[in-house]
Amino acid sequence: MGFQEAETHLVFPKTASVEQLRCIRESIAAERDQRLSGGPSVSPQTPSPNSILSQPATAPIPSLPVASHTPAAPQTLPPASQPAPVESSMAFFRTLQSNFQHVMVYENPALQQKALSCIPVLQLQTAAQEKLQQAKEADPGCKMNAEDLLLLELLRWFKGEFFSWVNCLPCSRCGGQTQSSGGLSPSTEDLRWGASRVENHFCGQCQLINRFPRFNNPEKLLETRRGRCGEWANCFTLCCRALGLEARYIWDSTDHVWTEVFSTSQNRWLHCDPCENVCDKPLLYEIGWGKKLSYIIAFSKDEVVDITWRYSCKHEDVLHRRTQVQEGWLRQTINGLSSVRQQSLTPERRKELLERLLVELVEFISPKTPKPGDLGGRTSGSLAWRVARGETGSQTSKPGLVFTPSENEKLQKRFHLQYNVTKDQYCRVSNNEEEIKGWEKGAWKKESVFRKVENDWQMVYIACIEGSSSGRITWKFDCSLAGLKIKTVSVKASSETFHSGKVTWRIHSNEETTEFLGDNTLHSFQNVSGATDLVLEAILSGGEGDTSWQHAQLFRQSLKEVEESSLEIIITMVDA
Repeated sequence: MGFQEAETHLVFPKTASVEQLRCIRESIAAERDQRLSGGPSVSPQTPSPNSILSQPATAPIPSLPVASHTPAAPQTLPPASQPAPVESSMAFFRTLQSNFQHVMVYENPALQQKALSCIPVLQLQTAAQEKLQQAKEADPGCKMNAEDLLLLELLRWFKGEFFSWVNCLPCSRCGGQTQSSGGLSPSTEDLRWGASRVENHFCGQCQLINRFPRFNNPEKLLETRRGRCGEWANCFTLCCRALGLEARYIWDSTDHVWTEVFSTSQNRWLHCDPCENVCDKPLLYEIGWGKKLSYIIAFSKDEVVDITWRYSCKHEDVLHRRTQVQEGWLRQTINGLSSVRQQSLTPERRKELLERLLVELVEFISPKTPKPGDLGGRTSGSLAWRVARGETGSQTSKPGLVFTPSENEKLQKRFHLQYNVTKDQYCRVSNNEEEIKGWEKGAWKKESVFRKVENDWQMVYIACIEGSSSGRITWKFDCSLAGLKIKTVSVKASSETFHSGKVTWRIHSNEETTEFLGDNTLHSFQNVSGATDLVLEAILSGGEGDTSWQHAQLFRQSLKEVEESSLEIIITMVDA
């Protein structure tokens, strides 16, 4: 079709004009419709994309449909697709219009600043740079950039530390479990923040009605930090825009929403679901969840795009379900909405958007073939991208920090380390109270675990990554190079389990392994005397149902307990 193939994406010749690109857009759309309807692959009235690209930029362009508010003639569709009633088309148009208007909220500079004040930007950027370095070490030809890794860190933080999922609210009076019991009338304040729907979460224990307004204003969601997929995608898309990432809000007519972010290094839109902490797995819903998809529409500040075909490998089945509006009407309508919005853009920006759209449309022509990597460990994509996303087949990280005695600790012959999960900070008491920020920075090895902040319950802990059957963390101490050996070891650790969840604490030294309880009590170990190194290990496993990952927790404590240490290790040493 005249595209040039780059490492991970398609590009156009720089000589291609905007009018040529528009013609190609219509050709691709016709090609897709013909393939789905089983007709000839290219309409006789449609010029070949190759011939269009080979024409000089000033050559006359054949008259083809372009963006317009006027509905086009109905396309030839499979027999199952019947003409849609006017009422259905108008309802669909109102949905398109409403979402297209809503995304402009994300462009408010004051709101973006408010979002930035909630995001640990420096922490995420630092982590992104570290991951980028790892990716480049694994793949020296890596063409990823820091934005790609920043997106992954933002997803991780948003789900793990910032936002909370709500099925039923905990009772605000007694803390007990509530049940959804219909709806309530919205207050003036609710309506101010876009909550036209208010759920009644009734507590059977104390008979209290707990109101759950379904806020639709991302500014309010920065404060409440809870909800279901609508609130998650709404707030996450704002956070992406606040960080300068080009993002769009994705609406799925089968009752789900998420975000896409444009990768400048890969020149394509990346699927991002903050509810799942998932990136670039578009077949998740159809194959993984078994959803019967029909319409998936993307809304950004510049355009509306029908991206249904990215998320399906069963195009004919999808088209048979697309009966709410006619295909020609939908294409002309979204092109018209985009055309009006883009009137204020520069010619260069309009051409850039059109080039991106054409690359997408080519992607949409042929259904994807689902691979095991689409839902499990990814096997496609560059090695750097897979390493950055932890998709090379293992969630085990490279060995990290090994604690060795500092000059001060050599003199004292004492090592004393504390970790506070609320602050997410280590304090190396024996080395002038040196602070180490981040639980993973003090760990030697970690596998499938993360730090979870529950803003609704005001609790924090370390647990397995959702979907993992087990996880582990280890900390290592080695004094061999200092000419010392261990005399005594004392460890205080805390853990909690629910249902069939299990946490196992172990000390490994002198080729011996000793288990102990995480009961927040200081335990002493004499059998390690004479060793020069020691490994402390915590293993999380078990649990039941969809929330099994929460049934084994390390260091669970209140966010208000800012001074209480969650882990303490004291080692005394003698000369070797």
